[in-house]
Amino acid sequence: MSFEQMKEALVSAARRAGLEQYEIYFEQDENVSVETLKQEVSSFSAGVSGGVSFRCVVDGRMGYASGELLTPEAMDELVSRAVSNARCIDSADEAVIFAGSPRYETVDLPAPALADPALLRKTALELQAAAYAESDKVGDGTQSYMMSVVSEIHLYNSNGLSLSNRVGTTAGYQAAVVREGDEAQEAFEAAVGGDFAALRHLPGAAVQKALDKIGAGQIESGRYNVVFDGEEFRSFLSTFSDVFSAKQAQLGLSLLAGKEGETVAAPCVTVTDDPLRAGYAMQTPFDGEGVATRRKNVIEGGVLKTLLYDLTTAKKAGRESTGNGQRGGYASPVTIAPYSFSLAAGDCTREELFALAGDGVYITECKGFHAGANPVTGDFSIESAGFRIRNGKRAEPIKSFTVAGNFFELLKSIDRLGNEVRWSPLGGFTVFGSPDVLVRGMSIAGK
Repeated sequence: MSFEQMKEALVSAARRAGLEQYEIYFEQDENVSVETLKQEVSSFSAGVSGGVSFRCVVDGRMGYASGELLTPEAMDELVSRAVSNARCIDSADEAVIFAGSPRYETVDLPAPALADPALLRKTALELQAAAYAESDKVGDGTQSYMMSVVSEIHLYNSNGLSLSNRVGTTAGYQAAVVREGDEAQEAFEAAVGGDFAALRHLPGAAVQKALDKIGAGQIESGRYNVVFDGEEFRSFLSTFSDVFSAKQAQLGLSLLAGKEGETVAAPCVTVTDDPLRAGYAMQTPFDGEGVATRRKNVIEGGVLKTLLYDLTTAKKAGRESTGNGQRGGYASPVTIAPYSFSLAAGDCTREELFALAGDGVYITECKGFHAGANPVTGDFSIESAGFRIRNGKRAEPIKSFTVAGNFFELLKSIDRLGNEVRWSPLGGFTVFGSPDVLVRGMSIAGK
């Protein structure tokens, strides 16, 4: 059943049910992935998944139902379930079916197509062979991974709003394990590359990262000037991204509640959300409610300009939606989430940040955010690894130390920023980016 046939069946069922306000959301994903281990293909998968959801307003309450079976009979059942679910809802939130934005941006990307599985397999094996060729210290556990995905979305509602988008991306991932004596170290590198040329550096970069960690020692506890690698600082943005959600603020679960227009970060800090960022393969001109998306500075020059809103939270706050009512899939409810969410770059090279730090720590690895960070209070205590900075230069590797602080205070303590934003290449419609970041006097627990 095509989307048009599905839409006609659902519209007919809605009319028979006497519904005046309703919405149809359809998503289909095609994907193929290849993983290697010991210079052989260890796994291969390919498939098509997706389904449709139906939302409707009954007596002022929003009912919702979804399914994967796309037959006329299933469409009737979908509408019936949504109506029944609406009658079970106990919420004071105003149900909104969006009428449409005045203007929608055009996505200027090549027509996406799923990568050839044979080419993905060939590239994954080539990356794996290249990793082993980098050093005789490369051993078992080294893996290459290639994936390609194409997503198609359609949204139609009773207000006549009809929107569609088709996007896709191809990406590669290289994990490297190196051994020297009794010591083993691992590292990884990932990148997006539809033509695969952008992936050729992955084996060398991953292997070198792992080799650089060999012989890591420990550091004394104390306060240090810290340079965060941008790839690690973006993990802070990801972990604490919910504090920028208007819903979390309205529930009393964000310390940014009521602070729009106030200074919440250092003057050098600008945080941007851009669903149509150039180079972003998953650009989207509308959100999961049909609201036009747009680039916006969430923090600008240290000042909180806006939280992220969907239709419901915007209505409560007397504001307009920022177009951040996303769906994690056809069966997912609308939730507030960013798109290309990043800390804007500054003007320093990494070497200049080291020089400004003088004596300190360069953090290249953070793990355990799920257990060591509290998104409500902002407190964090994260196991880390990296390098000492001595006399303004990167020095010996260090491991097994903990960096602790508070996210809201961290934003205010940023001293200087690197000149290149490092984006997370793997992800769906939400990705995070950050330059290298210099913060002075952070608490580090070592030996």
